[in-house]
Amino acid sequence: MRGGSAHTAPDGLFVRDARHLSRWQLTVDGAVPETLSPVPDGDVARCVLVPRGGRQEPPAHTVFREQAVAEGSFVESLRITSNRPVPTKVRIAVTADADFTDQFELRSDHRTYAKTGAVRSRRVLDDGVEFSYRRGEWRSATTVTGEPAPDAVEETGTGARRLVWSLDLEPHGSAELALRVTARPHGEAYPEAPAGPAAAHARLAALEEEFAREVPFPTGWPELSAACARGLSDLAALQVPAKGPDGEDLRVPAAGVPWFLTLLGRDALLTSLFVLPYRSRPAAATLLALAAVQATEVGVAAVAQPGKIVHEVRHGELAHFEQVPYGRYYGSVDATPLFLVLLGAYVERTGDAVLARRLEPHARAAVDWMLDHGGLTSRGYLVYRADEGGLANQNWKDSPGAICSGDGTRPSGPVTAAGAQGYAYDALRRTAYLSRTVWGDEVYATLLEQAAGDLRDRFQRDFWMADHAFPALALDGDGKQVDALASDAGHLLWSGLLDKEYGEVVGRRLLEPDFFSGWGVRTLAAGQPAYHPLSYHRGSVWPHDNALIALGLARYGLHDEARAVARGLVDAAGAAGHRLPEVLAGYARTTHPEPVPYPHACVRESRSAATPLALLTAIGGA
Repeated sequence: MRGGSAHTAPDGLFVRDARHLSRWQLTVDGAVPETLSPVPDGDVARCVLVPRGGRQEPPAHTVFREQAVAEGSFVESLRITSNRPVPTKVRIAVTADADFTDQFELRSDHRTYAKTGAVRSRRVLDDGVEFSYRRGEWRSATTVTGEPAPDAVEETGTGARRLVWSLDLEPHGSAELALRVTARPHGEAYPEAPAGPAAAHARLAALEEEFAREVPFPTGWPELSAACARGLSDLAALQVPAKGPDGEDLRVPAAGVPWFLTLLGRDALLTSLFVLPYRSRPAAATLLALAAVQATEVGVAAVAQPGKIVHEVRHGELAHFEQVPYGRYYGSVDATPLFLVLLGAYVERTGDAVLARRLEPHARAAVDWMLDHGGLTSRGYLVYRADEGGLANQNWKDSPGAICSGDGTRPSGPVTAAGAQGYAYDALRRTAYLSRTVWGDEVYATLLEQAAGDLRDRFQRDFWMADHAFPALALDGDGKQVDALASDAGHLLWSGLLDKEYGEVVGRRLLEPDFFSGWGVRTLAAGQPAYHPLSYHRGSVWPHDNALIALGLARYGLHDEARAVARGLVDAAGAAGHRLPEVLAGYARTTHPEPVPYPHACVRESRSAATPLALLTAIGGA
């Protein structure tokens, strides 16, 4: 936000998938000042700016700048201090614009979207300017205001507007400006922008305090404690509004910034599972929000089927006009079983029978989807088919080519991903427990337990690769093993799908050098032709993937291995201010003593933010 932004860069103020501030540039006496003090990492960005000059011309004044983002708004405070012993005039200008670009237009995927009849307009206000956009029934706006009000609002010739203040500074005196940017997204009323960065910080700090309250940080491992605290802080900032089945207001974890500041089923479910031993409210909110948008009928474009849990919910213009399928998109084979896993884990943890009964119809519908449309009855497994208009892969490794053989060959036909079968097994068992203990349906519980046992037997017969002593990543449409050695095997430990003997072998294998980089377990073991350390899913290290692996290792009694995974991730977090990124490159720690970032990772990601808490659980912290 500290400068201009290119049209295709994910910079600016984004609200409900639209960019409500696309340009923000400060000039002092007609020139961009230089940074004297860099911006530290934190909820409030602070820096010190001075006019450009040299040793023979010391700065006439200094600008102390603070910025913060709150829900649906951006605020900035400027304090301009004169360094001269005589009265001084200073011209401060802020050039602003709002292009209302949909996030999907910024993906650099070479797609274009027609916007017939779209109109952008600008209106000068008493204290600033309003940018507005309309296209048919779609309306959105952004206001930029200042206190005191600007002396003038100038046109720039490019559509942007320049807010100008002419300030008279006393000798060594100061003047202050407060600027507020408030988004008005289509169909939503957001709160007014806070009075300034301090107020925005106070609002976020209150959320952070609520998230961190009474969490038992490990006193004997300060680095893990710091990673937990940082993760909880990020989770507080990533909460977004949602609605429950009865229209109640909820707050749920968004997937990540900048591309995924919205509800993604799989991400919210895993985040809530990681946090559950310490905070149960995110789980309850996530379950209710997903129940509210559970599919009730077949929708081909959205990959919807009755009982299926949503993969992605979007609120932007392109989704509204169905130019992208993601308004409510159900292209996920694993969100539905994970919904049942979270419901069972939540009730077991909290004893909340009221929520379990309220969501019983949704849970039964989710089970029906797994048995029917999901493929458990007809094919014996959860199966997905590539969606030409959406996602080719519909498990957690959803990038093109992520599901492949060791030589990189992609499977043909319907895909049976290994990890999803583990989730299905756990979902059946947990739902059987709910049926027996809360719903009072013994017959249904017995049927689900039988289905889970049969799935476990089939899986170990069809997926186990005896030559590798390791499970296949997937089966192709003909039931042939997709033989890449992949981290998904660790998810099978988390779900308990493997027999103890197989599980111990797999767990130890994941800690061998081709898998374990020193920072974490790679998504694909090095040495295979398909491996690439800077790929998204074929050799990188994902913190949330490793969290599931660590929990699985602990489940199978491999506590030394679980601690080794935790140590690598905590060390990686320590190298980045105790924050775990969405994904790291797969380079080995032995040759790269600092973790190498993945170039396109989300800045903040909810599953990664929750990962330190999962590690705390895995090593016995809860």
